[in-house]
Amino acid sequence: MKYIIRILLCSVAALAVVCCGGRKARKEAAAAAEKARLDSIAQAEMILKQKQAEITMAALEDEPVFDIVTNLGTIKVRLYSKTPKHRANFEKLALSGYYDGLLFHRVINGFMIQGGDPFTKDTSMVARYGQGGPDYTVPAEFVPEYRHKKGALAAARRGDAANPMRESSGSQFYLVQDERACAQLDGQYTVYGETVEGLDVIDKIARVATDRRDMPFNPVRILRIELDEVSKPAPADSTAAAPAPEK
Repeated sequence: MKYIIRILLCSVAALAVVCCGGRKARKEAAAAAEKARLDSIAQAEMILKQKQAEITMAALEDEPVFDIVTNLGTIKVRLYSKTPKHRANFEKLALSGYYDGLLFHRVINGFMIQGGDPFTKDTSMVARYGQGGPDYTVPAEFVPEYRHKKGALAAARRGDAANPMRESSGSQFYLVQDERACAQLDGQYTVYGETVEGLDVIDKIARVATDRRDMPFNPVRILRIELDEVSKPAPADSTAAAPAPEK
């Protein structure tokens, strides 16, 4: 009798394990399905934003001004006309919201401040900060007149050993804080813009306390990068295209 009871108890326990396992599997499947749904929505939204960005880009002047809005102030940068690949890439990413919420993850007082890594949205990936970006690089565009002066906007990149053509990161950029310290980078990294307002904000960011990896202890965040008012395309004249009234 005890043997039979023991068998029944074991069967009940096994059934409970199976039921729990089934519930766990269903929850995991539901969570995976929900994640896939949200990822699909996010992808569709990004595609729409990129299409809208392309429409705006087509109407921009040769050297548009963008506002890098951070939690420590706004830096206004003008993009250069003689680095068209970098200009177009920055425009596309900024106008589509790619930079929204990213960090200045590498800050060196007396040198430069660096940001634009999408990994910095995820604190679990802190060990990989500085390695992220879209799945492409931008060909180098070295223009002798574009130097690493204070406030220069330049593209980060991998080192020469892994990147002999010196192609730029698809999204990461840096802003020069100290011209003398960065002069050695001329002709090595693509400079594609300059700060026209907000040098004091660059200095403020450069002076924040950082850890041994040059990452600020208190996050310095890019809230958004948006087209400055001076560079926004004029609205189309709705009356110009209106048909003439019939007589």
